[in-house]
Amino acid sequence: MQFRQVDVYTKSEAIQVLVMRLSELGLNGFIIHDPADFEEFLENKEYNWDYVDDSLMGLKTVEPHITCYVQDNEQGAEMLSALGGTLDELKENDTDDFYGSLDVTIDCVREEDWANNWKQYYKPFTVGEKLIVKPSWEEVENTDGRKILEIDPASSFGTGQHHTTRLVMELLEKQIHKGDRMLDLGTGSGILSIAGLLLGAKQAVMVDIFENSVRTAKENTEKNGFGSDMVSAYIGNISDDEPLREKIGTGFDIITANIVADVIVSMSPYFSGFLKKNGKLIVSGIITERLDEVLSALKENNIKVESISEKEGWNAILCTCNP
Repeated sequence: MQFRQVDVYTKSEAIQVLVMRLSELGLNGFIIHDPADFEEFLENKEYNWDYVDDSLMGLKTVEPHITCYVQDNEQGAEMLSALGGTLDELKENDTDDFYGSLDVTIDCVREEDWANNWKQYYKPFTVGEKLIVKPSWEEVENTDGRKILEIDPASSFGTGQHHTTRLVMELLEKQIHKGDRMLDLGTGSGILSIAGLLLGAKQAVMVDIFENSVRTAKENTEKNGFGSDMVSAYIGNISDDEPLREKIGTGFDIITANIVADVIVSMSPYFSGFLKKNGKLIVSGIITERLDEVLSALKENNIKVESISEKEGWNAILCTCNP
């Protein structure tokens, strides 16, 4: 298996916060390069050293950065797309220059050069029994009766290749019915809303905390033929924004929330309020190590777990609310 090295450049004081943000994307195995570590070593008077390893000496002049590795395949490409979206949002909101440059190199290749290589990984692929997902530059000669969902790699997470997204789409296919109203929390690229509409939903409401994600999601739904009569979008966090929850309203048939464990836990008290009696909830983006924590939060809020789908350490949960 081949891997690509990814280096994200930042400031020393931002390293730990940035590691937490990148962990939420499923990245792990971080290597920290921080000159502050060398300064800490020099200030440690407890020991006298006759020899200092070259790797530690090298920290003296290095620009602070984080190194991690992604697989050199479509899963890794999806990770890099999500990484780009997260860094774009951090830059956009970093008015105090807390994070520094947030420049990225991939195998010593600049991020913008790597972005041009996306096409080698992103080919049409099927999801479930009813959908085929493709980028705009690819043609599909025989759909075999499947609906085409067209979406291009961009800075918002969600091209359908990552397990978290595919698990939700497979569950949507079985749970959504013609005429359903759908609420898509943490919409990202809008791919789940598009899937829901293609599968028969009459309306999709998309919500994300990032303005760029909402803008991208609206563009993607329009490219797939769904206009403002069927799609609406909001920027914000339902967990701490009561006016937003009121705007979104209630009476939805199904909710999707493909985010991360912490956010799902914080949203758990509010899911049922958006749904009809016996409404369906699909939550995803949950690593196996956090699964029990999410299940406990759902149970505490009287949300009935129907099934759990797992793929390579990622989990999606199908639930019923307001039984």
